Amino acid sequence: MSENKETGKKRKSSLHLIAACGIMAAFVFLGTQLRIPTSIGYMNLGDAVILAASYVLGPAAFFPAAIGSALSDLIAGYPAYIVPTFVIKGLMGVVAGLIMKPPAHEPKLFMRIAAGIVAEIIMVSGYFVFEYFIYGSAPAVASVPFNLIQAGAALIIAVPGSYLLRKIRV
Repeated sequence: MSENKETGKKRKSSLHLIAACGIMAAFVFLGTQLRIPTSIGYMNLGDAVILAASYVLGPAAFFPAAIGSALSDLIAGYPAYIVPTFVIKGLMGVVAGLIMKPPAHEPKLFMRIAAGIVAEIIMVSGYFVFEYFIYGSAPAVASVPFNLIQAGAALIIAVPGSYLLRKIRV
């Protein structure tokens, strides 16, 4: 009997995780749709949502980060970016989630900031490498400042936001 209860708890937990990933993917999509055009693409608030998802979901943040961001590129008319975005944003979510994986105690401010910085380094360097091979060095270099601004905004929004998410027990 206890084995069935344990299986039921695991199933319920898995369903909750899948539902949370779906909801967060929708929020990542919406955050990415809040965009500011740049010379070679756009900046957006999706990274802030990805970091928030990593604070809440841990490594499972890969899924909402990858899916929500890639769908946003599809809708925005950037089909060449769909696969790289899926990989880059997914890596951001999983790496930040691994750093922020909920320990027995509440993560310190340093860990929240470190998770965000590492994730944003993945984003800036990932898009630089992709754009370097697709467009060449000049456009790749030109995109770095915009990606750094997006990264900074994400950290400014997500780090304090993570305290609110944990406080309301999302």
